[in-house]
Amino acid sequence: MATFNANSIRARLPIILSWLREEKPHLLSIQETKVQDQAFPVQEFEALGYYAVHKGQKSYNGVAILSTSPLESISYQMEDAEKPDEARFLQGSFHGISLVNTYLPQGKSVDHIDFHYKLRWFERLLVHFECHFDPEEPLLWMGDLNVALDEQDVYDPKRLDGHVCFHPQEREALRRIMQWGLVDLFRMHHPNERAFSFWDYRIPKAQERDLGWRLDYIFATPPLAKNLISCRIDKTPRTQHRPSDHTFVVAEFNLG
Repeated sequence: MATFNANSIRARLPIILSWLREEKPHLLSIQETKVQDQAFPVQEFEALGYYAVHKGQKSYNGVAILSTSPLESISYQMEDAEKPDEARFLQGSFHGISLVNTYLPQGKSVDHIDFHYKLRWFERLLVHFECHFDPEEPLLWMGDLNVALDEQDVYDPKRLDGHVCFHPQEREALRRIMQWGLVDLFRMHHPNERAFSFWDYRIPKAQERDLGWRLDYIFATPPLAKNLISCRIDKTPRTQHRPSDHTFVVAEFNLG
């Protein structure tokens, strides 16, 4: 299982296809596809043996799930979505495992109206989990959450403290959802590692200097987390030609 913010699936298609051929995951959640549904590259993924479920919009947002067998129980929006036209949410079921793929609002700045929208998005998502899922049943929540949870998840926690994506309110909003019954799989196997999944294009040589953020996550309920073999951040795609500003997060399970 893996997650990846593509920052334009058309621009990143060669990287994604190459990665799928090499890694062969059973499932890949993608965010920020930035393409309308009719232009989503379904045939290219089908040629590799993947089914594609997607919701897009022109130039912004967009979510997708690629899987080696068809998803079931698919939905494209939370019931009480504040902006239902935004393509930020995708839900389904894969071999009895419930899946939620989200692309959280970035928030722009702490004093911007979008920051408060971001906090409300987290609140609605918590209600959605409470109403539709059971922490005693298998659930995966994956995506770009636009929040670095702890100090080891940003390159300069003192300077960035209080900035958007590392503000106490949004970090607490994420923790409240985790307290419902979700395990951060990367931290489960790497409790103290300073590791990032996003390096800002605007910072010169950000990845070479390791000036990054961990914004991309795979969470699981305990019944699924207990079967985790490994969880890693694959930095190699970020070094390739025309990369996304994010990279892949990968979890491997022993599900029998």
